Amino acid sequence: MLLIDADPQGSLSQGFFGSHLIECLEPHETLAALFDQRALFATPATLPVSTPFDGISLVRANQALAPHNAPSPETAGLAQFVLHGLLEELTGFDVVLIDCPPNLYLCSWNAMLAADYVLIPVPPEDFGTQGLRAVHQAIDQARRLNPKLRRLGHLVTRYDGRLLVHRSYEQRLRTLYHDGVLETVIPEASAFKVSLACRQPVAFHSRNTRAARLTTRLCREILDRITARTAKLNVA
Repeated sequence: MLLIDADPQGSLSQGFFGSHLIECLEPHETLAALFDQRALFATPATLPVSTPFDGISLVRANQALAPHNAPSPETAGLAQFVLHGLLEELTGFDVVLIDCPPNLYLCSWNAMLAADYVLIPVPPEDFGTQGLRAVHQAIDQARRLNPKLRRLGHLVTRYDGRLLVHRSYEQRLRTLYHDGVLETVIPEASAFKVSLACRQPVAFHSRNTRAARLTTRLCREILDRITARTAKLNVA
């Protein structure tokens, strides 16, 4: 599995290696190198690094990526296809996951032009759907350049079933998007925070917790959806 951290905050990278190491990385050691034509030492093959967990590699990111995450990404010329070019060069990975920033600037746009599917995390905090509509519109626009791109679904996350507003928001999402909302719901759980502090995925650090079981269920649901949609496309 290959993980690509396309968020200038570098949270995914810090989750594996800690904030100090990631913040001290030189730009040519991170995804930022591919956006910078002045970078002399970086090639796609040099960017993935092994994590402490077998079978998981990571392309890291830190604040050096921020200047490249510009608005109006559709005007960025060839810079729109940096991640697409990266994935064409990197082979041998069964699954590639791209972590995007919480905006629709160049980094997220790059991810959509490189990806097969988009999974949309939705914290159940607001009944308005304007934010989701903007994401849907961006996906539709990206499909003009990447026709294979599809919405995999919406993932309700950071959920607290004790709160009426969370239960109501989840129900509203399911009423609006039906099977476009994943069955698995990820709660706000202390096990996630503890495992993050220990720099381990929750399934490794706290495998007997509900958080770990739900994470495993989410992975299975994602893979099942991809398999089903791929089969449907092949039949069509």
